Amino acid sequence: MNYQPPVYNGFETVIGLEVHAQLSTNSKLFSSSPNSYGDAPNRNINPVCTAQPGTLPVLNRKAVEFAVKAALATNCVVNPVSVFSRKNYFYPDLPKGYQISQFDLPIAEHGKLEIEFEDQDGKPATKEVGITRIHMEEDAGKSAHMAGYSLVDLNRAGTPLIEIVSEPDFRSPFEAVAYLKKLHSILQYAEVCDGNMQEGNFRCDANISVRPIGQKELGTRAEIKNVNSFRFVEKAIEYEIYRQIGVLQGGGTVVQETRLYDSAKNITNSMRSKEDAMDYRYFSEPDLPPLRLDPEWIQELSKALPERADDKAKRFVAELGIPEYDAKVITGDKTLASFYEEAVQYSENSPKLVSNWVMGDILRKLKETESEIADSPIKAADLGGLVVLINGGKISSKIAKTVFEDMWDTGKSPSVIVEEKGLTQVFDEGTIHKVVEAVIEANPKQAEEYRGGKEKLLGFFVGQVMKEMKGKGNPELINKLIKEVLKS
Repeated sequence: MNYQPPVYNGFETVIGLEVHAQLSTNSKLFSSSPNSYGDAPNRNINPVCTAQPGTLPVLNRKAVEFAVKAALATNCVVNPVSVFSRKNYFYPDLPKGYQISQFDLPIAEHGKLEIEFEDQDGKPATKEVGITRIHMEEDAGKSAHMAGYSLVDLNRAGTPLIEIVSEPDFRSPFEAVAYLKKLHSILQYAEVCDGNMQEGNFRCDANISVRPIGQKELGTRAEIKNVNSFRFVEKAIEYEIYRQIGVLQGGGTVVQETRLYDSAKNITNSMRSKEDAMDYRYFSEPDLPPLRLDPEWIQELSKALPERADDKAKRFVAELGIPEYDAKVITGDKTLASFYEEAVQYSENSPKLVSNWVMGDILRKLKETESEIADSPIKAADLGGLVVLINGGKISSKIAKTVFEDMWDTGKSPSVIVEEKGLTQVFDEGTIHKVVEAVIEANPKQAEEYRGGKEKLLGFFVGQVMKEMKGKGNPELINKLIKEVLKS
C-alpha cells in the first residue's frame, strides 16, 4: 500500500536508531568474568575488566558467534575481516579510559528489515528499513550519582554488546517503535539476547532531526540516550519532534547534543554536546589482531538458526488453525509464543480457545501489572487445564473468568480452585428445573410477553436463572428447560 508519512506543523522528521543489545554469553567480551545481572556490586570483575596494568584482552568466541547470528537474522552481510578499535573518552566507570569497539571495519553491514505498523490513520502499513552496520563492543560500568558523591559498580564493565545502527529511514515515532519491537523479537528468537529491557539488555539511542517539507538538507540532530522502554521511546521521540519544531518556529537554532528522557515529566533534557567520531580519536586496538571469520563457519551458523518469528506465525496458522492476527501477536514475543505452545499441549487440542485466553485475559493482566509473560503467576499448563474444564463442561465460560482471576492472584491450578470453591457446573435437570419454575413464577409479566411472541425475553430468563445458581447451571440445559416450562 502507499504509505504517507505524517507531517508535523509543516515539518517532517528524520529518525535513525542505534540499539545496544547485550549478548547472552556466560562470560564477558574480553575476560572470563561472569556476565550476569543483579549480583552485589563489584563482584563480577577481574584484572582485565578493571584494566590492571599488564593485562591483555582475549576475545570471547561465543560472543562472536552470537554477533554473527544476529547479523544473519537481520539480513546483514557478515564481513570476513573486521577490526577492533579503541574509542577514547573519560568517565569514572570506564577504567581503561577507552572502550574497545569497532569503527571503520565492523563485523556486519547492509542489512534490512520489513516492519509492519499502523499509520497515523490507524491503517496497516509496511516499510523496509535499512541497517547500516552491526559492530561489537564492550559495555562500560555503571555510576550511581548520590547527593555530593558518586559510586561506581564495574560488574557491567566488559559485558559483550552489539550495536545495531539503522539508516535514518524513520519518519514517525510509531515506525521507530515497530522496528524496535521487530528487532527485539528477532534477537530473542535467534537466542543471542534475552531482551530484558528493565535490566538494560536492550536499549535504544534515537537520533532525531526535523526539516521543513520539501527541504532536502537534513536538520541538526539531537540524540536521546539510553531509552529502555518501547513506550518511552515513542513518547521521547514525539516530545523531541515538537521541541525542535518549536525552537525553529521561534527563530532559534537546534543544537547538536545528547539529551536524556525524563519519563516522569515526559520531557527531554540536555546532557552534553554531541560528539562526532573525530572526538573519540579512534585507532586500531593494538592488543587484538583483525577478526577473520571462516565462510564455512558462517554458513553453518546460518543453517543452525532457530525458527524465526515470522516462520513460527505461519506454522501456527497452518498447523493450529488460529487467525493470522493472533499468530503475529503471540509470536511477537518468543517467551509468549513458548507459553502459548505449551498451553495448547495441555488443552486437549483447543488452540483457538487458548489463543483467545492469551490474547485477551493474559495480555490484559500483563498490561495491568506492567509485567512480562515470564513473570505470570499462571503456568502455561494451568491455562491449558482451564480450557479443558470449559470444554468438558465442568465450568461455564462465565465461571472460568472468576477462576482465571483466582489463578492469577493465588498461582493455584484451576481444578484446585474449582474444588475449593464448589464451582463445578450443575447438570442435574431436577435441580435446574426447580430454579427455572421459581424464576418464571416470580416474573409472570415477562412470561406472558414471551408466550405472546416476545422471544427475546429468553435471555432475560436465562440471566435470572444463572444469577440464582451463581453461574453454575449448565447454559444448554437452562435454555432447554426454560423453553419447555414456558410452553407448558
